[in-house]
Amino acid sequence: MSADEQTTLDMIHAAAKTEFLEKGFQAASLRNIVRTAGVTTGAFYGYYDSKEALFEALVKTQHETFMNCYCKAQEAFAGLPPSEQPDNMGEISGKCMHDMLLYMYENRDEFKLILTCSEGTRFAGMIDEMVEIEIKGTHDYQAVLEKLGKHSPPIDSRLEHILVTGMFNAFFELIIHEMPLEEAEEYLLELREFYTAGWMKIMGQ
Repeated sequence: MSADEQTTLDMIHAAAKTEFLEKGFQAASLRNIVRTAGVTTGAFYGYYDSKEALFEALVKTQHETFMNCYCKAQEAFAGLPPSEQPDNMGEISGKCMHDMLLYMYENRDEFKLILTCSEGTRFAGMIDEMVEIEIKGTHDYQAVLEKLGKHSPPIDSRLEHILVTGMFNAFFELIIHEMPLEEAEEYLLELREFYTAGWMKIMGQ
């Protein structure tokens, strides 16, 4: 890609980010983006074939990095010997959540796009995807507890979904409301303590 082409692409991205943040994906106007960027519609289609492809270009890297971090933490915990899992229930996930928080703050606009402006794109399902992974991890951990002789009563599936969804929504509120990072880190610690204690109670530990 030539320097001129890169400059044009940068202008399109800047205009698109502003438009999407202001109006959300569905209400955003491709015509406005093109006009603000100072390029022709034909020039735009030389880079992207749709408004959704443009939105994806703005957030795909951040989304993949974020989800990979989360999934690797789940795998790291599941990979521990069963006897070590109860004592490490909050440690691996806690470090992961802090790393993800820092990454979100380094990429605030992109995560505001994902969390508040992505309805109509595949990225709107990120929280639901995380909820499914978390619930599976919870069930796997309960199976480990049973093998260790630590009975863990079944959790009502509706309650479980509500609690896990609420946990992630609380986490993402930190970035949505643009809380100063130092305050967000403190709140994250308190959220972790709150949810860890709650889950231990529900799981009979």
